[in-house]
Amino acid sequence: MEYYNYIKSFHLIFVVTWFAGLFYIPRLFVYQIEAFHKPSPDKEILGKQLKIMAKRLWYIITWPSAILCTIFAVWLLILQPFWLQQPWMHVKLSFVVLLFIYHLKTHQYFKQLQNDDVKKTSSFMRIWNEGATFILFAVVFLVILKSAINWVWGIVGILVLGILIMLGFKIYKNIRSKNPDA
Repeated sequence: MEYYNYIKSFHLIFVVTWFAGLFYIPRLFVYQIEAFHKPSPDKEILGKQLKIMAKRLWYIITWPSAILCTIFAVWLLILQPFWLQQPWMHVKLSFVVLLFIYHLKTHQYFKQLQNDDVKKTSSFMRIWNEGATFILFAVVFLVILKSAINWVWGIVGILVLGILIMLGFKIYKNIRSKNPDA
């Protein structure tokens, strides 16, 4: 199976581009929500441009990357079915299901914002932006450590990271309230 590493490489490339889209799209949502609350003509000019950027990111990079990543992942599992017998793989696949749920919920937010239906705050989207980060950490620890026990330490690390990110948001929000241009 000389081509196994090529398939694995393509899988990893599309994992990276999928996550790149999932990391950036909520930032565009933050900007769209903030632009929505600006006075005219800024609201219309910024809103139109941000919608175009989000649409291109979502449909040209993020969705195709998710699909191609999945195709290559299934192909890898067909070539190496013994991975499905490993406990760490079961946990990893659970996080992949969680990633697809995150992706689909993000798609829902995308559709709402494309229709100027602003239901969430920019602060919510800043927090939402970290969802993919938590999943990425969990999956990387699982794949590298390949242990159902060691991944627990990875999850503990994710929780600590989450607490630090929340503290960072609180500090950033305080700074922004004192200096709106920050």
